[in-house]
Amino acid sequence: MPRDAEIRKKRLAVVLFNLGGPDQPAAIKPFLVNLFTDPAILRVPFFVRPFLARIIARARVKPATENYALLGGKSPLLELTQAQAAALQAELAEHETRVFIAMRYWHPFSLQTAREVLAFAPDEVVLLPLYPQYSTTTTGSSLTAWREAAATVGLVATVRTLCCYHTDPGFIAAIAEQVRTSYHAARAELDPAIPLRVLFSAHGLPEVIVKRGDPYQNQVEKTSAAVARALGIGGLDWTICYQSRATPQKWLDPSTEAEIARAAQDKVAILVVPIAFVSDHSETLVELDIEYRELAHKAGVPGYFRAPVQNSDPGFIAALATLVRATLTRPPGLCSFVGGRTCPAPFGDCPHARAGQPQMAEA
Repeated sequence: MPRDAEIRKKRLAVVLFNLGGPDQPAAIKPFLVNLFTDPAILRVPFFVRPFLARIIARARVKPATENYALLGGKSPLLELTQAQAAALQAELAEHETRVFIAMRYWHPFSLQTAREVLAFAPDEVVLLPLYPQYSTTTTGSSLTAWREAAATVGLVATVRTLCCYHTDPGFIAAIAEQVRTSYHAARAELDPAIPLRVLFSAHGLPEVIVKRGDPYQNQVEKTSAAVARALGIGGLDWTICYQSRATPQKWLDPSTEAEIARAAQDKVAILVVPIAFVSDHSETLVELDIEYRELAHKAGVPGYFRAPVQNSDPGFIAALATLVRATLTRPPGLCSFVGGRTCPAPFGDCPHARAGQPQMAEA
């Protein structure tokens, strides 16, 4: 029997992983406690972490509450992820497929989702992070939580895990299409004499995490460069920056704030592209759309524009479906969008490196 026909007959569960967000004001503090209690986020001795997490969460409740108040008192992330799941399930209609959601720091948690997957009784499971670039703080943490949940409920199935898709051609094409549209719309609003710079803005990380071997920054750089090439805009002025600093440590540079200040000095307008987010949440809807817009206005930036994130963009959903289909053709276990390990040797926190796999291809 052909492999394609065999796949179509199987019950397929796809699990989308995302950060999660508070669904009401009362959930903000416990959401923050969950976030900072995660050993992948707060890397301090385990006996210190619960106390320190509560201190940090307590200090961040007020500003977080103010931010979520601008969004109606809650994060829109769950509804947006549900819409992505529904769209992906419809795209994979050739299979007997159900797409599930597992959030890391608020409901639905992995344990609840694992029970739902168990009840569905799939033959095969594809684990698909909504984090295009791999980091131990996002995909790594989510997969650890999932493995523990699956073991707890006794979920037994053939599992394939897609760790990253940072330069997958379909993914890059989907982003480039949206950015190209935003770029030309911004260009049409601006005086022809005003230059336009693209800022690829990614969520930041403490620098020490990257120095220990996390491949996130390397993959963000590759995504940004691939999108810049795919835009096909001659003489494109672009750079990469990092937002959302959350602790006193040294974080990845340059910051988005610093790039806004540089744009003001250079008298160039900016188009901000959220390059590591595929769903809107407070970092895009408040930080980028309100706080950084106001900062740019005060600094004298001659134009501030923001490209959309993917959400349920048809091109993005089609790219995810193609990734699922490709993952199903690979052996069970861990794979990247090209199959094997893509991270260069220095990045020892690449999950393939941890599994002892040699570098296969640069991506």
